[in-house]
Amino acid sequence: MTTPAPETMFTAFWLYSRRSDATIWEDAVESSDRASESFLTTLTGAAPDVTVRGVYTTAGLSPEVDLIVWVVARDPEHLHDLAADLRRTPLGRALDVRRVYLGTASNSQYDPTHGPAFLQGKPPAKYLSVYPFVKTPDWYLLPYEERRDLMIDHGRMGREYPSVLTNTVNSFGVADQEFIVALEDDDVATLIRMVQRLRAAEVRKYTAVDTPIYLGLRRDPAAALRTLF
Repeated sequence: MTTPAPETMFTAFWLYSRRSDATIWEDAVESSDRASESFLTTLTGAAPDVTVRGVYTTAGLSPEVDLIVWVVARDPEHLHDLAADLRRTPLGRALDVRRVYLGTASNSQYDPTHGPAFLQGKPPAKYLSVYPFVKTPDWYLLPYEERRDLMIDHGRMGREYPSVLTNTVNSFGVADQEFIVALEDDDVATLIRMVQRLRAAEVRKYTAVDTPIYLGLRRDPAAALRTLF
């Protein structure tokens, strides 16, 4: 008997930065404990409708953003509602959303046994590398069998780094990118080695966009928020 594929889930990566408006930010800093508590209560109170995969600080790791929140839900409306609730908190009003990476996650069309790590119940790792991904138009004109073989070879190379958790999310028609790629590992050096290795995969020549890349360090949500102040 074959194992049924997991249901399609929606996931989003919210990339926040501190607002440049000094007055707004100073007001949040003056009551940082209360501001953080309100934000955290709103974030954690979303369950069971929304699952928080991780909260990541980017301090010293990536420019432009200060915080990444990774959330998962069965219904995108639940993600919308949570985002709106967070925006109404004192800390939420002091943050700008720089980017939103939203899409659906399910098993691969090329290898039904392979799917995002978070759908398989694998616990999150210490570091997250997340970026948009777009393939060239020529990729979609290739026969399915050729695309499948190229992706299988790509997957084989990636499995040389078994500690790296891979998560590919589809964003066709709902965002500028076609996919979101999220890689997780406890060691940044391993992430670097794997991505460098995959540059030699033949499928690489069909890549049109795979930047900007953001690296975050997963922390207890309260500790991650403290890095903002």
